Amino acid sequence: MVVYAPAVLFFLAFCVGVLRDRRRFSNAVFLGLAAVFALAAWLVELIREDEQLGRSVVVGLLVLATLGIVVLAGFLVSNGVTMIRKEGRSPANLLSLLGGVALVGLLALLVAAWVLHTHTLLVVAGTAVALAGYVGFLFLCFISYAFLYGRLHIRRRADYVVVLGSGLVGGSSVPPLLASRLERARAVHARLSVRGRQPVLLTSGGQGPDEDLPEAHAMADYLVERGFPAELVEREDRSASTEENLRFSKSIMEKANPDYRCVIVTNNYHVFRAAMTSRQVGVRGHVVGSATASYFWPSAMIREFVAIFLAYRRTNLGICLALLLGGALIWWMR
Repeated sequence: MVVYAPAVLFFLAFCVGVLRDRRRFSNAVFLGLAAVFALAAWLVELIREDEQLGRSVVVGLLVLATLGIVVLAGFLVSNGVTMIRKEGRSPANLLSLLGGVALVGLLALLVAAWVLHTHTLLVVAGTAVALAGYVGFLFLCFISYAFLYGRLHIRRRADYVVVLGSGLVGGSSVPPLLASRLERARAVHARLSVRGRQPVLLTSGGQGPDEDLPEAHAMADYLVERGFPAELVEREDRSASTEENLRFSKSIMEKANPDYRCVIVTNNYHVFRAAMTSRQVGVRGHVVGSATASYFWPSAMIREFVAIFLAYRRTNLGICLALLLGGALIWWMR
């Protein structure tokens, strides 16, 4: 059972991290490492007990992983085409298509290396697999933990429900994406009000260059027009980013109640990064998500992952550079 010790240690680190602050990305990495080491330990034990069976299981897992990559590549390309058709050709909308093309390119490189079997091509393919494996591992950690975080229970006590803005249509109208946040905020507010508390619903969003009024005001008008009490709505109308949404909202909440607690509402794909940002700026609250159109979700999740990857760019780019240098060293030593 000693072989399972690394998995147990990483899982304990994950549990401690969640208890200390569930909004850390390190929690996602610890959980991913625990799963990887647990799988590796299980395979080692299986090979020790029955070498032929163990090797067959390893081969089967590799085949399943390869098929999974092929299916994922096809799905991302198809989703990318759908995004372009429905949302336009902005860089953010191309992410799932680019991801699918990158996976197709990786598979083509591996096939070429297998067929041609030249030293240079084998080293290039091996380095590409190492880089893709590292990025893919982080992405799976992010997806898995974001899924878990999004299903954590809301605190029973909250003085504010903060809704993050996301842009207006036609300069003044609330689009469906933002409307879903507002409707989720109303549901959260109703749930928190069952115990007799009346949290303030704080709409957060400034005025963009192509908008006729601040997002916060359009959001507040949307709520009041649908019967939400105007006296329970407050506006934060200066922010231009998620960080500013949370930082300026924090100032409003702290000024009114230094011991405040809040629930932050955004879309489900944005929940974990918003939670990480809320931790960085010192907001005392939990983040929940509203539903997003299924076709929009893959590109949105990739965009969120890229933002988190770049937030830790020194570490991530350093590891990627080390993998590239390792590949170059292997090639040079031949």
